Amino acid sequence: MTNGFYRQQDVIRYSGEHTPDRLSYRWYDPDRAVLGQRMEDHLRFAVCYWHSFVWPGTDPFGGDTFLRPWQGAGDPMELARHKAEVAFETFRLLDVPFFTFHDRDIAPEGATLAESNRNVREIGEVFAKKMETDKVRLLWGTANLFSHRRYMAGAATNPDPEVFAYAAAQVKNVLELTHELGGANYVLWGGREGYETLLNTDLKRELDQLGRFLSTVVEHKSKIGFDGQILIEPKPQEPTKHQYDYDVATVYGFLKAYGLENDVKVNIEQNHAILAGHSFEHEIELAAALGILGSIDINRGDYQSGWDTDQFAMNVPELAFSIYLILKAGGLGQGGFNFDAKIRRQSLDPDDLLEAHVGSIDACAHALLIAERMIDDGRLEDELKQRYAGWDDAEGQAMLNGERTLDDVAARVLGDEIDPQPRSGRQEHLERLLNSYL
Repeated sequence: MTNGFYRQQDVIRYSGEHTPDRLSYRWYDPDRAVLGQRMEDHLRFAVCYWHSFVWPGTDPFGGDTFLRPWQGAGDPMELARHKAEVAFETFRLLDVPFFTFHDRDIAPEGATLAESNRNVREIGEVFAKKMETDKVRLLWGTANLFSHRRYMAGAATNPDPEVFAYAAAQVKNVLELTHELGGANYVLWGGREGYETLLNTDLKRELDQLGRFLSTVVEHKSKIGFDGQILIEPKPQEPTKHQYDYDVATVYGFLKAYGLENDVKVNIEQNHAILAGHSFEHEIELAAALGILGSIDINRGDYQSGWDTDQFAMNVPELAFSIYLILKAGGLGQGGFNFDAKIRRQSLDPDDLLEAHVGSIDACAHALLIAERMIDDGRLEDELKQRYAGWDDAEGQAMLNGERTLDDVAARVLGDEIDPQPRSGRQEHLERLLNSYL
């Protein structure tokens, strides 16, 4: 059924840094050993269903531009099967190990939730059959709790408990399907979990609802024996003015408040980090420090635009330092790098979708090799250790471990006439050192 959609018919392979072939990998060699692990196992790339096969190329001022065969008129379920055929052909051509989906991406909504769930299950059976022979596996699934008008005031945080219940039933279906398909994670994105104005919002009540909703998901995960991670994807705004999952710090505070910090991790996106006023590296490092780094949506935002442009990640220097921080944190474990990115609405050629993935996969692979050099060289880590070396001394450890009272600390400073002098942070030196690896 996919014959004629892509001109490319052969699986895309590694051909070396200097290959002239635009549909060959220059840096991504899946079996190459990097720090004792295969490159593919470090990066765990996933193609996402929604932007790649669902987004029609709209923007706020213009309609559809892509006009894919499965986006036209016809039986909705037959179109969904056609879309699945093209999706799995894409996974095959790119030779990626994972994919991701929302329920509404893979199957149309029915007249009732029961019908909607049956539609999702039917396409899930298509997935399961293909996964019997194909390489690709499921990185994570999720439920779309934001597009339908019933969710205009939120799902878990909705003032109507019937909407809360409907959303819970929808999540139950997708969580169980994710489990049955062998998914490694399940993601909750609270696109409408927030508020537009406090004039009509009971913020504390809504936080309690969200805490209870998430707790039921964690409880059901254990009940069905799902050993994947539950992930929350932070985002500060858009579509909601103020979202309860604003950034990593906000999510961690929420998890701590409801006793979920050991049960839930975060799925971080570069574009969302920028919208929250942070850098991608900041969100990664903070999540790692708090013990909740789970997975990555790998894209980039346009620094001149104040919305979520979801462009394919191509900035190798930025990626290199970010992946360096991930490697220092021990890697992503069950997580991976999901291409939550869309080609530009003028990129009409189907093969543009393949080339976008190839370019971003190569950018990440190149960045991984740079990060490997940074770790092997060790100078960045040494500089960091030297800056904090005093805390490793006996007195520094005694203060940090609570063995000194405020009186003790003050008496030592006064008795020894301690007069600490500032030391250079050497930022320019470190930036130059970072550039030397590129």
